[in-house]
Amino acid sequence: MTTVMGCIADDFTGATDLAGLLARSGVRVSLRIGVPDEPPSDTSPFEVIALKSRTVPVADAVEETQRALAWLQQAGAQRFFWKYCSTFDSTAEGNIGPVAEALMQALGTDQTIYCPAFPENGRSIFMGNLFVGQQPLAESPMKDHPLTPMRDSNLMRLLAPQVTKPVGLADRLTVARGADALRDRFEALKAEGVAHVVVDAVANEDLYTIAEACRDMPLMTGGSAVAMPLPHLYKAQGLLAADAPATPKPDTPDQTIVLSGSCSAMTNAQVARYIATGAPSFRLDPLDVSKTGSNPALNWLLNQDLSTAPLIYATAEPASVKAAQAALGTDAAGKLIEDTLAKCAIAARDQGARRIIVAGGETSGAVTKALGVTQLDISTEIAPGVPWTFCTSDGHTIALTLKSGNFGAETFFTDAQAKLDAA
Repeated sequence: MTTVMGCIADDFTGATDLAGLLARSGVRVSLRIGVPDEPPSDTSPFEVIALKSRTVPVADAVEETQRALAWLQQAGAQRFFWKYCSTFDSTAEGNIGPVAEALMQALGTDQTIYCPAFPENGRSIFMGNLFVGQQPLAESPMKDHPLTPMRDSNLMRLLAPQVTKPVGLADRLTVARGADALRDRFEALKAEGVAHVVVDAVANEDLYTIAEACRDMPLMTGGSAVAMPLPHLYKAQGLLAADAPATPKPDTPDQTIVLSGSCSAMTNAQVARYIATGAPSFRLDPLDVSKTGSNPALNWLLNQDLSTAPLIYATAEPASVKAAQAALGTDAAGKLIEDTLAKCAIAARDQGARRIIVAGGETSGAVTKALGVTQLDISTEIAPGVPWTFCTSDGHTIALTLKSGNFGAETFFTDAQAKLDAA
Protein backbone atom coordinates (compact mmCIF):
# COMPACT_ATOMS: atom_id res chain seq x y z
CA MET A 1 0.00 0.00 0.00
CA THR A 2 1.33 3.45 -0.90
CA THR A 3 2.31 5.59 2.04
CA VAL A 4 0.44 8.90 2.09
CA MET A 5 2.48 10.57 4.83
CA GLY A 6 5.89 9.72 6.22
CA CYS A 7 6.58 10.75 9.81
CA ILE A 8 9.87 10.96 11.71
CA ALA A 9 9.95 11.24 15.51
CA ASP A 10 12.95 12.11 17.67
CA ASP A 11 12.20 9.52 20.36
CA PHE A 12 10.21 6.32 20.79
CA THR A 13 7.42 7.52 23.06
CA GLY A 14 6.93 10.53 20.81
CA ALA A 15 6.58 8.18 17.87
CA THR A 16 3.88 6.12 19.59
CA ASP A 17 2.16 9.34 20.67
CA LEU A 18 1.98 10.48 17.04
CA ALA A 19 1.02 7.06 15.73
CA GLY A 20 -1.75 6.74 18.31
CA LEU A 21 -3.35 10.05 17.36
CA LEU A 22 -3.17 9.22 13.65
CA ALA A 23 -4.75 5.83 14.39
CA ARG A 24 -7.79 7.53 15.94
CA SER A 25 -8.96 7.90 12.35
CA GLY A 26 -9.31 4.11 12.12
CA VAL A 27 -6.60 3.89 9.46
CA ARG A 28 -3.72 1.45 9.82
CA VAL A 29 -0.57 3.09 11.15
CA SER A 30 2.78 1.34 11.27
CA LEU A 31 5.65 2.38 13.52
CA ARG A 32 9.22 1.39 12.68
CA ILE A 33 11.87 1.33 15.38
CA GLY A 34 14.83 2.99 13.71
CA VAL A 35 15.35 3.23 9.97
CA PRO A 36 14.59 -0.20 8.46
CA ASP A 37 17.49 -2.03 6.85
CA GLU A 38 15.23 -3.49 4.18
CA PRO A 39 13.51 -1.49 1.43
CA PRO A 40 9.83 -0.67 2.02
CA SER A 41 7.28 -3.46 1.69
CA ASP A 42 3.81 -4.02 3.18
CA THR A 43 3.69 -0.36 4.16
CA SER A 44 0.76 1.46 5.76
CA PRO A 45 -0.94 4.71 4.70
CA PHE A 46 0.88 6.37 7.61
CA GLU A 47 4.42 5.24 8.36
CA VAL A 48 6.17 6.54 11.47
CA ILE A 49 9.90 6.04 12.02
CA ALA A 50 11.04 6.32 15.63
CA LEU A 51 14.56 7.60 16.12
CA LYS A 52 16.49 8.15 19.32
CA SER A 53 17.91 11.48 18.23
CA ARG A 54 16.61 14.10 20.65
CA THR A 55 19.86 14.60 22.55
CA VAL A 56 22.52 13.10 20.25
CA PRO A 57 25.04 15.40 18.53
CA VAL A 58 23.42 17.57 15.86
CA ALA A 59 25.31 16.00 12.97
CA ASP A 60 24.19 12.51 14.05
CA ALA A 61 20.56 13.61 14.38
CA VAL A 62 20.61 15.17 10.91
CA GLU A 63 22.25 12.14 9.30
CA GLU A 64 19.82 9.68 10.87
CA THR A 65 16.83 11.81 9.95
CA GLN A 66 17.97 12.05 6.34
CA ARG A 67 18.20 8.25 6.19
CA ALA A 68 14.65 8.02 7.54
CA LEU A 69 13.45 10.53 4.94
CA ALA A 70 15.02 8.54 2.12
CA TRP A 71 13.27 5.34 3.27
CA LEU A 72 9.90 7.08 3.53
CA GLN A 73 10.35 8.56 0.06
CA GLN A 74 11.00 5.05 -1.23
CA ALA A 75 7.70 4.03 0.40
CA GLY A 76 5.94 6.61 -1.75
CA ALA A 77 5.37 9.40 0.75
CA GLN A 78 5.21 12.93 -0.64
CA ARG A 79 4.19 14.70 2.57
CA PHE A 80 6.27 14.53 5.73
CA PHE A 81 5.96 15.32 9.43
CA TRP A 82 8.86 15.96 11.82
CA LYS A 83 7.66 15.17 15.34
CA TYR A 84 9.28 16.38 18.57
CA CYS A 85 8.08 16.73 22.13
CA SER A 86 5.10 18.91 23.03
CA THR A 87 7.40 20.68 25.49
CA PHE A 88 9.89 21.48 22.68
CA ASP A 89 12.68 19.54 24.44
CA SER A 90 15.95 20.80 22.98
CA THR A 91 19.13 22.70 23.68
CA ALA A 92 20.39 25.95 22.16
CA GLU A 93 22.15 23.87 19.49
CA GLY A 94 19.18 21.71 18.56
CA ASN A 95 18.13 19.25 17.55
CA ILE A 96 14.72 20.53 16.44
CA GLY A 97 15.83 23.39 14.22
CA PRO A 98 18.83 21.78 12.47
CA VAL A 99 16.83 18.67 11.59
CA ALA A 100 13.95 20.77 10.25
CA GLU A 101 16.31 22.78 8.06
CA ALA A 102 17.95 19.62 6.74
CA LEU A 103 14.54 18.17 5.86
CA MET A 104 13.49 21.44 4.20
CA GLN A 105 16.61 21.44 2.06
CA ALA A 106 16.16 17.80 1.05
CA LEU A 107 12.52 18.41 0.12
CA GLY A 108 13.17 21.70 -1.67
CA THR A 109 10.75 23.70 0.45
CA ASP A 110 11.41 27.18 1.80
CA GLN A 111 8.96 27.30 4.72
CA THR A 112 7.57 25.09 7.48
CA ILE A 113 5.63 25.44 10.71
CA TYR A 114 6.37 24.65 14.36
CA CYS A 115 3.37 23.75 16.51
CA PRO A 116 4.04 21.56 19.57
CA ALA A 117 0.60 22.34 21.07
CA PHE A 118 -1.39 19.43 22.52
CA PRO A 119 -4.45 20.94 24.27
CA GLU A 120 -5.77 17.56 25.49
CA ASN A 121 -2.55 17.18 27.48
CA GLY A 122 -2.39 20.79 28.62
CA ARG A 123 0.14 22.06 26.06
CA SER A 124 -0.88 25.35 24.45
CA ILE A 125 0.86 28.17 22.57
CA PHE A 126 -0.18 31.80 22.84
CA MET A 127 1.74 34.67 21.24
CA GLY A 128 4.58 32.26 20.67
CA ASN A 129 4.83 31.22 24.31
CA LEU A 130 4.40 27.57 25.28
CA PHE A 131 2.34 26.69 28.35
CA VAL A 132 2.20 23.45 30.34
CA GLY A 133 -1.24 23.62 31.85
CA GLN A 134 -1.44 27.12 33.30
CA GLN A 135 2.32 27.44 33.74
CA PRO A 136 4.71 28.94 31.22
CA LEU A 137 7.16 26.26 30.06
CA ALA A 138 10.06 27.83 31.95
CA GLU A 139 8.09 27.73 35.21
CA SER A 140 6.87 24.14 34.75
CA PRO A 141 8.68 21.01 35.97
CA MET A 142 10.42 20.97 32.56
CA LYS A 143 12.76 23.65 33.86
CA ASP A 144 14.53 20.87 35.78
CA HIS A 145 14.61 18.23 33.03
CA PRO A 146 17.90 16.32 33.45
CA LEU A 147 18.82 16.39 29.74
CA THR A 148 16.97 19.34 28.22
CA PRO A 149 16.11 21.86 30.96
CA MET A 150 13.69 24.38 29.45
CA ARG A 151 14.48 27.84 30.83
CA ASP A 152 12.60 29.96 28.27
CA SER A 153 8.92 29.73 27.33
CA ASN A 154 9.11 31.64 24.04
CA LEU A 155 9.38 29.27 21.08
CA MET A 156 10.75 31.91 18.74
CA ARG A 157 13.61 32.66 21.12
CA LEU A 158 14.21 28.95 21.63
CA LEU A 159 14.20 28.19 17.90
CA ALA A 160 16.19 31.16 16.56
CA PRO A 161 19.65 29.98 17.78
CA GLN A 162 19.02 26.57 16.23
CA VAL A 163 18.33 27.71 12.66
CA THR A 164 20.03 29.81 9.98
CA LYS A 165 16.94 31.51 8.53
CA PRO A 166 14.43 33.93 10.09
CA VAL A 167 11.73 32.85 12.55
CA GLY A 168 8.25 34.36 12.60
CA LEU A 169 4.85 33.96 14.30
CA ALA A 170 1.32 33.21 13.18
CA ASP A 171 -0.58 34.18 16.31
CA ARG A 172 -3.88 32.98 17.79
CA LEU A 173 -5.77 35.98 16.35
CA THR A 174 -4.82 34.86 12.84
CA VAL A 175 -5.61 31.20 13.54
CA ALA A 176 -9.05 32.20 14.87
CA ARG A 177 -9.87 33.77 11.49
CA GLY A 178 -9.59 30.43 9.72
CA ALA A 179 -7.41 28.45 7.33
CA ASP A 180 -7.47 30.99 4.50
CA ALA A 181 -6.28 33.78 6.79
CA LEU A 182 -3.56 31.52 8.13
CA ARG A 183 -2.37 30.65 4.62
CA ASP A 184 -2.27 34.37 3.82
CA ARG A 185 -0.10 34.90 6.91
CA PHE A 186 2.31 32.22 5.75
CA GLU A 187 2.60 33.86 2.33
CA ALA A 188 3.21 37.29 3.89
CA LEU A 189 5.94 35.87 6.11
CA LYS A 190 7.48 34.02 3.16
CA ALA A 191 7.67 37.32 1.25
CA GLU A 192 9.68 38.67 4.19
CA GLY A 193 12.07 35.72 3.99
CA VAL A 194 10.69 33.93 7.08
CA ALA A 195 11.30 30.20 6.74
CA HIS A 196 10.32 29.03 10.23
CA VAL A 197 6.82 29.90 11.49
CA VAL A 198 5.71 29.25 15.05
CA VAL A 199 1.91 28.83 15.11
CA ASP A 200 -0.28 29.48 18.14
CA ALA A 201 -2.88 26.94 19.26
CA VAL A 202 -4.88 26.88 22.47
CA ALA A 203 -7.73 24.46 21.66
CA ASN A 204 -8.41 21.44 19.46
CA GLU A 205 -10.31 23.51 16.91
CA ASP A 206 -7.12 25.51 16.33
CA LEU A 207 -5.35 22.29 15.37
CA TYR A 208 -7.95 21.58 12.69
CA THR A 209 -7.53 25.08 11.28
CA ILE A 210 -3.75 24.71 11.21
CA ALA A 211 -3.86 21.25 9.64
CA GLU A 212 -6.27 22.51 6.96
CA ALA A 213 -3.98 25.44 6.17
CA CYS A 214 -0.85 23.27 6.07
CA ARG A 215 -2.07 20.00 4.59
CA ASP A 216 -0.36 20.58 1.23
CA MET A 217 2.98 21.62 2.75
CA PRO A 218 5.76 19.15 1.91
CA LEU A 219 6.88 19.36 5.55
CA MET A 220 5.08 20.08 8.80
CA THR A 221 6.74 19.97 12.21
CA GLY A 222 5.37 19.92 15.71
CA GLY A 223 3.93 17.80 18.44
CA SER A 224 1.62 14.95 17.56
CA ALA A 225 -1.69 16.76 17.99
CA VAL A 226 -1.43 19.04 14.95
CA ALA A 227 -1.06 15.92 12.76
CA MET A 228 -4.21 14.31 14.22
CA PRO A 229 -6.66 15.90 11.71
CA LEU A 230 -4.61 14.96 8.64
CA PRO A 231 -6.10 11.48 7.95
CA HIS A 232 -9.60 12.96 7.67
CA LEU A 233 -8.35 15.79 5.46
CA TYR A 234 -6.54 13.35 3.20
CA LYS A 235 -9.69 11.21 2.92
CA ALA A 236 -11.63 14.31 1.89
CA GLN A 237 -8.99 15.07 -0.75
CA GLY A 238 -9.13 11.53 -2.10
CA LEU A 239 -5.50 10.86 -1.16
CA LEU A 240 -6.57 8.18 1.30
CA ALA A 241 -9.22 5.55 0.67
CA ALA A 242 -12.35 5.98 2.77
CA ASP A 243 -12.20 2.29 3.70
CA ALA A 244 -8.46 2.19 4.50
CA PRO A 245 -7.92 -0.81 6.83
CA ALA A 246 -7.38 -0.61 10.59
CA THR A 247 -5.02 -2.75 12.69
CA PRO A 248 -6.41 -6.10 13.92
CA LYS A 249 -6.03 -6.82 17.67
CA PRO A 250 -4.37 -10.13 18.65
CA ASP A 251 -5.07 -11.78 21.99
CA THR A 252 -2.32 -11.63 24.61
CA PRO A 253 -2.19 -13.41 28.01
CA ASP A 254 -2.44 -11.17 31.08
CA GLN A 255 1.13 -11.71 32.35
CA THR A 256 2.44 -8.15 32.62
CA ILE A 257 5.52 -6.16 33.62
CA VAL A 258 5.60 -2.41 34.28
CA LEU A 259 8.95 -0.64 33.78
CA SER A 260 9.43 3.03 34.65
CA GLY A 261 12.58 5.03 34.03
CA SER A 262 11.03 8.47 33.62
CA CYS A 263 11.56 10.99 36.43
CA SER A 264 8.89 13.45 35.29
CA ALA A 265 6.49 14.90 37.83
CA MET A 266 3.57 12.95 36.38
CA THR A 267 5.41 9.63 36.32
CA ASN A 268 6.40 10.14 39.94
CA ALA A 269 2.71 10.51 40.75
CA GLN A 270 1.80 7.49 38.61
CA VAL A 271 4.38 5.28 40.30
CA ALA A 272 3.21 6.37 43.76
CA ARG A 273 -0.43 5.69 42.87
CA TYR A 274 0.37 2.26 41.44
CA ILE A 275 2.40 1.23 44.48
CA ALA A 276 -0.51 2.37 46.67
CA THR A 277 -2.75 -0.19 44.92
CA GLY A 278 -0.58 -2.94 46.43
CA ALA A 279 1.21 -3.87 43.23
CA PRO A 280 4.60 -5.54 43.88
CA SER A 281 7.43 -3.07 43.22
CA PHE A 282 11.22 -2.85 43.14
CA ARG A 283 13.07 0.46 43.14
CA LEU A 284 16.29 0.92 41.17
CA ASP A 285 18.80 3.40 42.58
CA PRO A 286 21.59 4.30 40.13
CA LEU A 287 24.13 4.41 42.97
CA ASP A 288 23.16 0.89 44.06
CA VAL A 289 23.11 -0.40 40.49
CA SER A 290 26.61 0.97 39.93
CA LYS A 291 27.82 -1.30 42.75
CA THR A 292 25.63 -4.40 42.44
CA GLY A 293 24.64 -4.44 38.78
CA SER A 294 21.24 -5.65 37.60
CA ASN A 295 21.17 -8.99 39.45
CA PRO A 296 19.15 -7.82 42.50
CA ALA A 297 16.35 -6.61 40.21
CA LEU A 298 16.48 -9.71 38.03
CA ASN A 299 16.42 -12.01 41.06
CA TRP A 300 13.45 -10.13 42.50
CA LEU A 301 11.63 -10.39 39.17
CA LEU A 302 12.26 -14.13 38.98
CA ASN A 303 10.15 -14.59 42.11
CA GLN A 304 7.18 -12.49 40.98
CA ASP A 305 3.79 -13.65 39.73
CA LEU A 306 3.48 -11.72 36.47
CA SER A 307 -0.32 -11.89 36.61
CA THR A 308 -0.02 -9.25 39.39
CA ALA A 309 1.75 -6.86 36.97
CA PRO A 310 4.81 -6.05 39.11
CA LEU A 311 6.60 -2.72 38.78
CA ILE A 312 10.34 -2.07 38.48
CA TYR A 313 11.11 1.64 38.60
CA ALA A 314 13.90 4.18 38.79
CA THR A 315 11.49 7.10 38.98
CA ALA A 316 12.67 9.64 41.57
CA GLU A 317 12.39 13.27 42.59
CA PRO A 318 14.70 15.85 40.88
CA ALA A 319 17.01 16.17 43.93
CA SER A 320 17.67 12.43 43.97
CA VAL A 321 18.29 12.40 40.22
CA LYS A 322 20.77 15.25 40.48
CA ALA A 323 22.63 13.52 43.31
CA ALA A 324 23.06 10.36 41.23
CA GLN A 325 24.15 12.37 38.20
CA ALA A 326 26.68 14.27 40.29
CA ALA A 327 28.18 11.03 41.60
CA LEU A 328 28.13 9.00 38.37
CA GLY A 329 27.82 11.51 35.55
CA THR A 330 24.58 12.30 33.72
CA ASP A 331 25.10 9.88 30.84
CA ALA A 332 26.45 7.06 33.01
CA ALA A 333 23.59 7.27 35.50
CA GLY A 334 21.01 7.17 32.73
CA LYS A 335 22.68 4.28 30.92
CA LEU A 336 22.85 2.17 34.07
CA ILE A 337 19.11 2.45 34.51
CA GLU A 338 18.28 1.98 30.83
CA ASP A 339 20.45 -1.14 30.60
CA THR A 340 18.94 -2.63 33.77
CA LEU A 341 15.35 -2.01 32.70
CA ALA A 342 16.12 -3.45 29.27
CA LYS A 343 17.45 -6.64 30.91
CA CYS A 344 14.33 -6.79 33.05
CA ALA A 345 12.16 -6.55 29.94
CA ILE A 346 13.95 -9.52 28.36
CA ALA A 347 13.74 -11.54 31.57
CA ALA A 348 10.03 -10.80 31.97
CA ARG A 349 9.36 -11.79 28.37
CA ASP A 350 11.23 -15.03 28.89
CA GLN A 351 9.15 -15.66 32.04
CA GLY A 352 5.97 -15.30 29.99
CA ALA A 353 5.14 -11.59 30.08
CA ARG A 354 3.15 -10.71 26.97
CA ARG A 355 2.11 -7.24 28.09
CA ILE A 356 4.85 -4.70 28.74
CA ILE A 357 4.19 -1.16 29.96
CA VAL A 358 7.11 1.28 29.73
CA ALA A 359 7.33 4.87 31.02
CA GLY A 360 9.99 7.24 29.71
CA GLY A 361 11.42 8.01 26.30
CA GLU A 362 14.99 6.85 26.92
CA THR A 363 13.73 3.75 28.72
CA SER A 364 11.38 2.96 25.85
CA GLY A 365 14.25 3.16 23.40
CA ALA A 366 16.39 0.81 25.45
CA VAL A 367 13.56 -1.68 25.99
CA THR A 368 12.44 -1.87 22.36
CA LYS A 369 16.02 -2.30 21.21
CA ALA A 370 16.65 -5.06 23.75
CA LEU A 371 13.47 -6.88 22.74
CA GLY A 372 14.53 -6.74 19.10
CA VAL A 373 11.36 -4.89 18.10
CA THR A 374 11.54 -3.35 14.64
CA GLN A 375 7.88 -2.66 13.85
CA LEU A 376 4.79 -1.84 15.90
CA ASP A 377 1.15 -1.88 14.81
CA ILE A 378 -0.88 0.78 16.60
CA SER A 379 -3.99 -0.24 18.53
CA THR A 380 -6.35 1.20 21.16
CA GLU A 381 -5.49 4.47 22.92
CA ILE A 382 -4.98 4.40 26.70
CA ALA A 383 -4.66 8.15 27.19
CA PRO A 384 -4.24 11.03 24.73
CA GLY A 385 -1.06 10.24 22.81
CA VAL A 386 -0.42 6.85 24.44
CA PRO A 387 -1.67 3.78 22.53
CA TRP A 388 -1.25 0.09 23.00
CA THR A 389 0.82 -1.41 20.21
CA PHE A 390 1.45 -4.96 19.03
CA CYS A 391 4.81 -6.34 17.97
CA THR A 392 6.85 -9.52 17.78
CA SER A 393 9.76 -10.31 20.10
CA ASP A 394 11.66 -13.59 19.92
CA GLY A 395 8.72 -15.14 18.10
CA HIS A 396 6.13 -14.01 20.67
CA THR A 397 3.30 -11.55 20.08
CA ILE A 398 3.69 -8.77 22.63
CA ALA A 399 1.36 -5.94 23.63
CA LEU A 400 3.63 -2.98 24.31
CA THR A 401 2.92 0.56 25.40
CA LEU A 402 5.55 3.29 25.48
CA LYS A 403 4.53 6.28 27.59
CA SER A 404 6.10 9.70 27.46
CA GLY A 405 6.99 10.82 30.97
CA ASN A 406 4.39 13.55 31.43
CA PHE A 407 1.47 11.81 29.68
CA GLY A 408 -1.45 9.93 31.18
CA ALA A 409 -3.49 10.25 34.37
CA GLU A 410 -2.12 9.28 37.79
CA THR A 411 -3.92 5.95 37.34
CA PHE A 412 -2.17 5.26 34.03
CA PHE A 413 -0.61 1.89 34.88
CA THR A 414 -3.95 0.39 35.94
CA ASP A 415 -5.77 2.24 33.15
CA ALA A 416 -3.49 0.60 30.58
CA GLN A 417 -4.26 -2.91 31.78
CA ALA A 418 -8.01 -2.27 31.90
CA LYS A 419 -8.03 -0.70 28.44
CA LEU A 420 -6.36 -3.70 26.83
CA ASP A 421 -8.74 -6.13 28.54
CA ALA A 422 -11.73 -4.12 27.32
CA ALA A 423 -10.51 -3.68 23.73
